[in-house]
Parts: sequence; structure tokens; C-alpha cells
Amino acid sequence: MRREPRALLFDVQGTATDFHSTVCGEARRISDGRCPGVDWANFVDRWRAAYYTALTAAGTGREHWISVHSVYRKALDRLLEDERITVFSEAEREELALAWQRLVPWPDTVEGLTRLKKRYTLATLSNADVSAVVNLSKRAGLPWDAIFTAEMAGAFKPDPAAYRMAATYLGLAPEEIMMVACHKYDLRAAASLGLRTAFVARPLEFGPGGDVDVAYEPEFDLNAADFLDLADQLGS
Repeated sequence: MRREPRALLFDVQGTATDFHSTVCGEARRISDGRCPGVDWANFVDRWRAAYYTALTAAGTGREHWISVHSVYRKALDRLLEDERITVFSEAEREELALAWQRLVPWPDTVEGLTRLKKRYTLATLSNADVSAVVNLSKRAGLPWDAIFTAEMAGAFKPDPAAYRMAATYLGLAPEEIMMVACHKYDLRAAASLGLRTAFVARPLEFGPGGDVDVAYEPEFDLNAADFLDLADQLGS
């Protein structure tokens, strides 16, 4: 029989926080009506896609490491050039790139984590920079026991090194850890190493009408509608 999980590892961007609405809102605030023809929802979708492309192409190891903030900033500069958006000052570009460190949690996130924390050790396992996860977690009041990110492993998820790093720091066997994410590639990578898995559906990850896979899958140990549902299923 598999052991009861003792720790839960959480993806952050998308799973615990609403990046799409947050970044769209920040783009509209910073642009302050100067870009009336820009579809900011589409812009953020393309920005996020550029981030994934850069991470997929990134090498592993400290000597190849690139900060995620630099990835977002370079992708932003390219997108602004492509869209011929010239109204942003250098300071405004940097402020917009830092929007990814000001992400707002989903409505169920803080309450769900607070309930789960009573029974389990809670930690992040994010591809974002350590400083970014610290900043957004403090701002959003996310009650983690520990913060782990790909930066600490020198490899981005779904590279096995990221999951092994977290398990090593927790001092637990893989089967004592449950990976919680709304991204199925993340869960499948964790499961291949023996971690337990919990899929949390986030139908609004890419905003209203966004193309999101929210289908429950029997391959995952748990499938949940949100963090409150996850807490219910885990008896917290």
C-alpha cells in the first residue's frame, strides 16, 4: 500500500495564482489608455507562450541558468516591438515585467492552503525565480512552509532534477509527496518519479474563453475543482 502523503508541492503560476487576469490588469493600468487598440488578453497569451518556449530551450545546470524575470522581460520587449507599441518607458516596461511577481491568488487558494497546512507540509515547486515566488507569496499571503523553485535545481520543470531537488530538501521519499498542479505535464513528470499527483482544474487560467484542458484523468491520484475541494478530499 502506498504511504499517506506527508507533504504537498504546489505549482504557483496558474495553479495557485491567477496570472492572466493579474497581468492583463497591470498592462491596462500601466498603459493608462494609451494603447486603445491592443488586445491585452491576446498579448498576455502570447507572452506566456514565449516564456514556455524559452524555458523549453533553456539548458540545464548552473552555467546555463537564465532567470525567469529576464525571460519575461526579453519576451516583453520582443512583443512590444512586434506590436509596434512604443508608449512604454524603460521603467514602465520593467514594472510590467514585474507584474508576474504581483500575481493574485485564486479566491479559494488562501483558505484551501490554510486548511491543508494543518495536516501537511506545504511547499512550492515553481519554475519562477526564488525571489519572484517569495515576493508574490508574501504579497498574496500564501502560507507555505517552504519555497522551492527550479532555480535551486538548475533545471526547469518537467526536468526530473527539479522534483528530486524538492524531495531531497523535504527529506521524504517520493511516494510521501504529492504534486499539485493544473498542468498535466507537470503531474506526469512527477508521477514518473514516484510522486503522488493531484490535478486541480483552473478553467479560467487563460481568461474567459481560454483554451484550457480541465478534464479529470484517472491516472492522477486525485482530481479536484479547486483547493477547497482538494482539502475536502485529503481530510483537511
